[in-house]
Amino acid sequence: MKYSEFLAQPSQRGLPHQWPFVKMHGLENYFVIIDRRPGEKNLTSEDIVRICSNNLGVGGEQLLTIESPTEAGKSSGAYARLRIYNTDGTEVGACGNATRCIAYLLLEETGNDELSLELGSNIVQCKRAGELAASVTLGPISMDWQQVPLSHEVDTLHLPVENGPLKDGVGLYIGNPHAVFFVDNLDGVDMSEVAPPIHHSSLFSEGANVGAAEIVDDQTIRLSVWERQGIVTRACGTGACVAVYAATKRGLVSSRKVAVHLPAGKLDIELIEGDRALMTGPVAFCCYGYIAAGQDSSN
Repeated sequence: MKYSEFLAQPSQRGLPHQWPFVKMHGLENYFVIIDRRPGEKNLTSEDIVRICSNNLGVGGEQLLTIESPTEAGKSSGAYARLRIYNTDGTEVGACGNATRCIAYLLLEETGNDELSLELGSNIVQCKRAGELAASVTLGPISMDWQQVPLSHEVDTLHLPVENGPLKDGVGLYIGNPHAVFFVDNLDGVDMSEVAPPIHHSSLFSEGANVGAAEIVDDQTIRLSVWERQGIVTRACGTGACVAVYAATKRGLVSSRKVAVHLPAGKLDIELIEGDRALMTGPVAFCCYGYIAAGQDSSN
């Protein structure tokens, strides 16, 4: 049985509050996935917190749901809709590694080599990129201060906020807010210490994912990202995309194709038309099974 076929099953026989799930990771970003298309299961924020808990649930950095596309998504050719939730139950607009995992799962479901996926107000183009690998388009990437969003107008190419080695950063939005700082030696930067004050700066209306990027050469960047959830992540797909975009805007790289090396591995980023990024990288399946839903959730 394909993993997608398992997800599409109804609740386990005799256990009406048990939902099928699949756990995947993209460069050690771990995601719990639930297919809400069969019956559109009623998922509460309390469910999400519990499911993502390493102690009470499956454990994951985010919970992903596959849903029926909206009417706007259908008219744009979307096969399904992806929604992304942080461990506190709040919904976020983008996650590159999550999108790649869902893309591969749905490509497995359809047997196709390409499909379109609805994510927020955008339509993401997804392609197979080999065995257990996928390419997805993310963006558009914006440096508009209101879209990031920032609390007041500033030059987003040179942010007026700093902490330790993180100075003269770039503010960007790719469905979620980012601040990218270029450093000479990434190994000398303790992101768990220097990134949180940047995130909590009054400049960022909704906080920010904070990246430290080291330019290796015109086609190679090393990157570490502290995410708004409060963790230094092993990999960040949207962070890799905006790091390459910021590097080109600052004139630090001229190539449109850049390999971004993160603690868990490499993502290939290509900047394409419309201020978008084509991200290619691996995915992996971890486990699957049934998880208890809230006792008031019974479709």
